[in-house]
Amino acid sequence: MNRILPILSVVTAIIAFWYAAVVPMNIHGVLDQAERDGVVVVPGTAKARRDFASLGLVMLNPGQAAKSWMQERPRLPAPHQVAIELWQTTVEKKVTSKRSLVFHAWVTLSATLLGFAIGTGLGVLLAVGIVHNKAMDMSVMPWAIASQTIPILAIAPMVIVVLNSIGIQGLVPKAIISAYLSFFPVVVGMVAGLRSPDAMQLDLLKTYHASRAATFWKLRLPASMPYLFTSLKVGIAASLVGAIVGELPTGAVRGLGARLLTGSYYGQTVQIWSALMMAAICAAVLVGLIGLAQRLILQRMGMTGR
Repeated sequence: MNRILPILSVVTAIIAFWYAAVVPMNIHGVLDQAERDGVVVVPGTAKARRDFASLGLVMLNPGQAAKSWMQERPRLPAPHQVAIELWQTTVEKKVTSKRSLVFHAWVTLSATLLGFAIGTGLGVLLAVGIVHNKAMDMSVMPWAIASQTIPILAIAPMVIVVLNSIGIQGLVPKAIISAYLSFFPVVVGMVAGLRSPDAMQLDLLKTYHASRAATFWKLRLPASMPYLFTSLKVGIAASLVGAIVGELPTGAVRGLGARLLTGSYYGQTVQIWSALMMAAICAAVLVGLIGLAQRLILQRMGMTGR
């Protein structure tokens, strides 16, 4: 209960702020509808009313404020509109339907998980090489850092075009983009973890004439596990972002990125927000699963699991 109460307090505050922000964001639509209905909200010319609205100076009555929460195509949808759209596209639709968010989420998650596996494997291998080889430390690590300065929106179309030119389409290009975003946190976290044993621990193994491989398996690798799981949580979320971004330049018809595209094409802001919420739910579930694995594995290793 002590953990749940702060979370509920934050969620309640966010929802309250969200509802309050909906009114000024959707005020133009309410005023336009009021004018069409012959209701004068603010005296003066239409330009004056728009100027007042842009400054947020129009005082709406409760009924008009409620209308700002129920517009068909709002600038900012209300929380209940997003919740209704989520319910209708997850529970009320068959998972095989192309209008089901579960269907689109699985398409995105398949690229996310493949890219995360590739990025994690690459990151761990690079980290091991960086820690045990000074040349790689001096050469690979700066390039790994520099790679993250390039915006993913600039790289994604290049990756997709190049792979399409050699006949590689579908899941693999999105997975490569996901791997590009997820490998860097793993590299940084794993390097820090492998270097976390202090000099006294390393000297102790030297007194036992332990080989470099024995030092790695018995000291460095176990010590790196908390760092690895922390970086995996960041990496899986970044991998999901990469999969969504990878769907945008292709004009995809499947996946959460495709839902965002179609929503933006047709001005369906509720659809856009529901897809964003579904992505957030997927990220939360993935991070939670990694957290559960972290707790179980670290407890089995005799660590706290925190």
